[in-house]
Amino acid sequence: MKAYGSFSEWKKDQLIKNQKLIGALQRLVKGSAPHLIMTVKWGQGCWVSGTIPKIFIHTEPDYVQFGFYNGSALKDPNKLLVGSGKYVRHIKVRALKDINVPVFTNLIIQAIK
Repeated sequence: MKAYGSFSEWKKDQLIKNQKLIGALQRLVKGSAPHLIMTVKWGQGCWVSGTIPKIFIHTEPDYVQFGFYNGSALKDPNKLLVGSGKYVRHIKVRALKDINVPVFTNLIIQAIK
C-alpha cells in the first residue's frame, strides 16, 4: 500500500475523473462537518474526529466509494448504502450527478454523532 503524507497528496495521485468526484465530496463534508480532519488511512482518503475515523473515500477506476465506518448503524431510507461488513457501508459514486446533496448530508450528520 502506498503511503501518502496528506489528503491532498493522495487526491493528486487519483485518476482525474475521480479527483473531480473527490473534490465535490470534500466540499460536501467540509460544509456538513467542518470539524472533521482530512487525512489518509489504510491507503484511502479519510475524515476523522480526533483519532476516530468517520468517513472515507476509496477509489476504483470506474467510481469512488463514499463510505462510513459506522454505516450499518445509519438510517438509509433511500437504500444507497451497500456493503456486507459488520460496520462499514458505502455509496458508489460514478458521476457528479450521483451526489444527492440532501441525502449525503443527512448521512454525514448521522455518521458524526
